[in-house]
Amino acid sequence: MPPLPLKETLRVALVGDYNPAVIAHKAIPLALDNAAEYLDVTVDYDWLPTPEVTSPEDLVGYDAIWCVPASPYQNEDGAFLAIRYARENQIPFLGTCGGFQHAVIEYARNVLDLGDAVHAETSQQGSLVIGPLSCSLVEKSDAIELKPGSLIAEAYGRSIIEEGYHCNYGIADFFAGQLETSQLQPTGWDNQGEIRVVELRGHPFFVGTLFQHERNALKDKPAPLVEALLKAAQR
Repeated sequence: MPPLPLKETLRVALVGDYNPAVIAHKAIPLALDNAAEYLDVTVDYDWLPTPEVTSPEDLVGYDAIWCVPASPYQNEDGAFLAIRYARENQIPFLGTCGGFQHAVIEYARNVLDLGDAVHAETSQQGSLVIGPLSCSLVEKSDAIELKPGSLIAEAYGRSIIEEGYHCNYGIADFFAGQLETSQLQPTGWDNQGEIRVVELRGHPFFVGTLFQHERNALKDKPAPLVEALLKAAQR
């Protein structure tokens, strides 16, 4: 059978609690519009506040799901539901900053059977899969080494990138080793070897980054992972 034609109009769910004061939230529409123009597609996006994500039906019909920065979320269960829906239904997924962190927790809970996996920002009771960073990354940038052949390396077209952060939490040391043997693979590391990118093997596109690459759009620069997300959603 011939391949299906690429979709010309895409629907993207932006899962998170919109706040105009959050720099990344200002950047995301620009990043999507720029990527859509580059790919010559039409992109319609909806902000889905986490309290409004209560069942899989709330996500039906979207071609891609982006779990956006600015946690703690008003309803973290809504974020977890969206991440799990994308993971289990092969929906292209992007998680940045808080989205990255919650994607790791969702995987720990529902795939690795670590049911008490928690985020140190919201709980001290359980396995702190996401814990405080040894050094804050609020408004800092750093170099990231990418795994050859990974989705992110293909998107950027190089093995070393530099991106900016706005966060105080990352993958806890005790859990980092478990990811090495799981399907949720680390594919980007900082100069100290700390995990900054994860990808889900066997999924058409499931990428999480601790850094906020979407903010490049505010400087009139492309956001390669946003372009890659839309490319995956076209298929």
